Parts: sequence; C-alpha cells; structure tokens
Amino acid sequence: MGVLLGIDIGTTATKAVALDPVRGVAGSWSRPAVIDSPAPGYAQADPEHWWDNVCAMTRELGELPVDGVAVTGMVPTVIPVDDDGRALTPSIQQNDVRAHEEIAELAERSASLDVLAVTGAPVSAQSVGPKLRWLARHAPAALEAARWVVGSYDFVAARLTGRVTTETNWALESGLWELASGAWSELMVTAAGVDRDLLPTVLASGALIGTVTASAAAATGLRAGTPVFTGGADHVLSALAAGITEPGQVLVKIGGAGDILAVSGEPIVDERLFLDLHPAPGRYVPNGCMAASGSAIRWFAEQLAAGTALPDLDAAAAAVPAGADGVVFLPYLLGEKTPVNDPSARGAFVGLYLGAGRGVLYRAVLEGIAYGFRQHVDVLAQRGLPAGSVRVSDGGARSRVFAGIVSDVLGLPVERLGPHQSSALGAAYVAGMGTGAFTDWADVERLVDVVDRIDPEPAHEAAYAVGFGVYSALYPALRGIRPPGGRL
Repeated sequence: MGVLLGIDIGTTATKAVALDPVRGVAGSWSRPAVIDSPAPGYAQADPEHWWDNVCAMTRELGELPVDGVAVTGMVPTVIPVDDDGRALTPSIQQNDVRAHEEIAELAERSASLDVLAVTGAPVSAQSVGPKLRWLARHAPAALEAARWVVGSYDFVAARLTGRVTTETNWALESGLWELASGAWSELMVTAAGVDRDLLPTVLASGALIGTVTASAAAATGLRAGTPVFTGGADHVLSALAAGITEPGQVLVKIGGAGDILAVSGEPIVDERLFLDLHPAPGRYVPNGCMAASGSAIRWFAEQLAAGTALPDLDAAAAAVPAGADGVVFLPYLLGEKTPVNDPSARGAFVGLYLGAGRGVLYRAVLEGIAYGFRQHVDVLAQRGLPAGSVRVSDGGARSRVFAGIVSDVLGLPVERLGPHQSSALGAAYVAGMGTGAFTDWADVERLVDVVDRIDPEPAHEAAYAVGFGVYSALYPALRGIRPPGGRL
C-alpha cells in the first residue's frame, strides 16, 4: 500500500503531506510562497510559482509510492487560464480589494435579488464577479484569451490531470452559485456580467478529476496514471483534519487571519457568517473569518515590542490578570470580515493608562482576538448551533496562554492540536476516501493529535464578561469616527 498525498496552496507557503493509511503521517514538505501587492488593495500571486513548488516537493518523495492525490488551497482566488490550463494573469487573491467599484456596481445591479438567500453570501470583496469585471476593464486581452476561470487548488489539479474543473466551495464562495439548486445561478451570472462559458464543471470534494498525465509525471516525479481527486477549501479541510465532522464541534484556527468553523446538518445563511460545504455528504460548514489574528500578534511583536519573541510575550501576558487591567483591543487592523463585514474598519486600544506596559497590551491583544471568536460562537448559538467542544490549531495551538484565554472567554474546554492538523493532511484524507483507503469521514479522528486540554478558570468569568461587553460596544461606538484614510 502506498501513501496519500495532500497538497496545500497557501498564502505564505506551499505544503505537502504524505499520509500512510495505517501508520499516519509519513512525511511533510514546505516551500515559501509570495504575495505581491503592487498597488494599494492588491493581493496577487504567480500560479506558476505554486506549480514549481509542487514539482520540487513531489520530487522529494523519493521511493514513496503514491496511491492518490488531492489539492487544497486558498479560496476564492481568481485565475484566468487558457486551453492548456496556463495562467494568463497573476492570481487575484481572496483578500484583494482592488475591485471596490465593481463590488458597488454589482450590489446595485443585484439589489432586487435576495443575494444572501440565493448564494449563501452577500456581495463582498471575496465575490468573484466583481474581480472578473475588473479584469474585463483593466486586462481585457487576458480575459478574452481565457478559456476558464479557476481557483488556486483547481489550477494545480488541472496541471496534474489536464482536466479543468472547480470544487464546490470555490463555486459557493464565488457568489455565482445557487445554494438551493447546486448549480451556477443564471441570475447572478447575468447580474455580474460574467461569461457563463468561463465557469468550469463543478465537482464535490473527493470526486475523481482524472489521473496524472505523462507531462505532469515528468515534471513532478509522480507516477503517470496516479488518480487525482477533488480537494477543497483550505479552511474546510483544516477542520476535517482536526476531526470536526459533527454538529457541536468547533475549530479555532489561527494563521494570518483567524478562522472559526463549525458543522451543521442544514445550511445556515447569515450575513454575519460564511457558508461552505463539508466533504462529508449532508454536512455544511458555517464559519467566520477575522481578517487579522495571527497578523495582529505579529504586528504587536514587531512594531510595539521591538521584535520580542512570542514565548517571552506570552510570559509577560501570563503575569497580567484576566481582563488586562481594563485595556481592550479591537483587532480590526485589516478591516474586518465576519461578523461585521467592514473593510474600512480600524483597530483600537481602549482603556489605556500610564502604567499599561508590554504585558498588559499583549494580553489585551490576545483577549481581543478571543472576544472576536466569542462573537462568532454567540452568532452560531443564536442560529441553533451551540458549541459543545472547541479545538485550537495552527499558530494558536502553540501558545498555551492564548488557548487558555480562548477557553476562559468562550467558557468551554479547549483542546490544543499538534502541528500536523493541517489542510494538507485533510486533503490527503480526502484522497484516501477517493481511493477507498478510508471509508468513513468520521474515522479521521484517529489521525488527530490532541496535545492537551485546557478547562476554563471560573475565577476569570466575571472579568471576561465585563471585557466582552466593552469589546462588543466598541465597533458600533467607533464606526462613525472617520480619521484620514479609514474608519474606526
């Protein structure tokens, strides 16, 4: 029996995990990726660099036989490709906001439609339609030459197989997909002015796309004929790898942004949340994304703490009482996605006093991020999906101080997960479901590495009730204040 290969096309790195169905993770690899911002609001990347990274990593597999491949990645990126699957422009990333005029135009043209009910998401900076209209205006030759428009992981899968498809969650997050019918929405496609022929066949996570072609085999070192299965959105497959398969389970994931993901048996359509499909049939993933979580932590360390190491900052924060001596941080350093959906929002420290030192401010940063997750947990509970258990992965799992704050603020036990609980591992499991190496989505639990469990401290409950109340009042109170260049 060979291994299952999961590939992750990430913002700052391209990663791969080889999964032995019996023994677990057999190897992992990573190559740096680069995001380019040539003008304000731009976030773009070179898809060919992703492909080069994939080829470099797969050639390091050596003698490991690969039985199946699946690819995950950022969503919804926008890449026009030609008949051969070659990129015609840089990838426009999901957090790119260059198409602000086109977003406003689409919102106006679709005002008579209940866009949220039709597509499961409002018109926003993540919508694909406005970005395609921007390309039509600013790069018309590239769009005219395009045969398809795809996302990050579908681009790599197409290069492996020679077949261009897209995965359901790219379609769902595009704002062009009809949630009820499971098909491209003619109403939204028309309103966005998108050429319907640019939109590929949509496949569910785990579906067979094709096999590795001879040319892809020569480039990657993979065996020609190796089956390639549809992967999925990176945050969704991170939740899968963390064992989030049933309603009541919640994952808090800290990268540059902060994701919080749950599972439901019915679609939860709410303007304060995003909605994705779980790989397990009949399951949905209502989720939220805070634009700056890990990046807010790095910002504090680099800009306000002279590059102090995070473990040292954790120690300083741990010495400060719960509630950070009344200092509250609003982490809207990149605007905010959910639950407020305001790209112009700004961050703030409130309650500063002369003796507020590094430890106080850093604890306020960690607590502010946790308060943001609490808002999402409350929204889920309002929609009939209370959190029963919480797991923390990625950067947040490395800090016991932060995980403890999350436990206290949510009032729930938190399990910290090990480093392999990644979207690449989730993609490898998807490949295993495709090959038949695995037969039950819930069996992913045996791959989950729980480092420890942290229970909420009852003595901190009152302080965090006060702090969360202040946090919840800050954005409504400050959003009318407009300093030069932005809005609080």
